[in-house]
Formats: sequence, C-alpha cells, structure tokens
Amino acid sequence: QVQLVESGGGLVQPGGSLRLSCAASGFTFSMSVMGWYRQAPGKERERVATVSTASIAQYADSVKGRFTISRENAESTLYLQMNSLKPEDTGVYTCYAFVANTAREYWGQGTQVTVSS
Repeated sequence: QVQLVESGGGLVQPGGSLRLSCAASGFTFSMSVMGWYRQAPGKERERVATVSTASIAQYADSVKGRFTISRENAESTLYLQMNSLKPEDTGVYTCYAFVANTAREYWGQGTQVTVSS
C-alpha cells in the first residue's frame, strides 16, 4: 500500500522559513521521481519542484532561489526547504511520486502552508 505523508506545514510570517517533509512507503522510493505541488484557494494546482532519481531538481520560476527540494533515499523521505516565504506561497502543499517501473503516480493528502503577518 503506497503512502505519502506530509508534515511541516503551518503559519509563518512573510520572510520566514518552513521545511516540509514527505514520508513515503509502499514503493521503491529511490527509483521514483518525486515532487511537490501546491494549490492556493481558487487556483489550480501548480508544480513547485521535482527531483529526479539522480537528484536533479527543477523549480517553478516563482520559487527559484528560495526553495530547495531534496530527497533522502535511505529514509524514503522527500523534503522541501522554503525560505523567504511570501503571502503568495500560501496553499496546500502536496507530495507527488511517479513510480517509473509501474508508470503510476501517487499523491499525498497535503499540508497547509499559510504565510501571513
């Protein structure tokens, strides 16, 4: 049974930082492309960052230079370090996995991030 469990969300002031975690189980984490998506109220879900099996990261233009995605294969955990947060970063952040050998994708339940003074 595949599980993606996010944690680390919360309320933070503009300019602050948060670190999100995604604990994965039920599939071969090291062989999967992983990513973070977010959805703001009234908006469509958007890709924030992805990391390949070779740890090559890609970012949305809106978060480049502020967010860092990383993976710890030994712990089957995905991270998103978010710095210099802005109110427009507010949304539900969801962990994503694409399992290459089955060509299936999975989503976590999401964690709320609110950036507000």
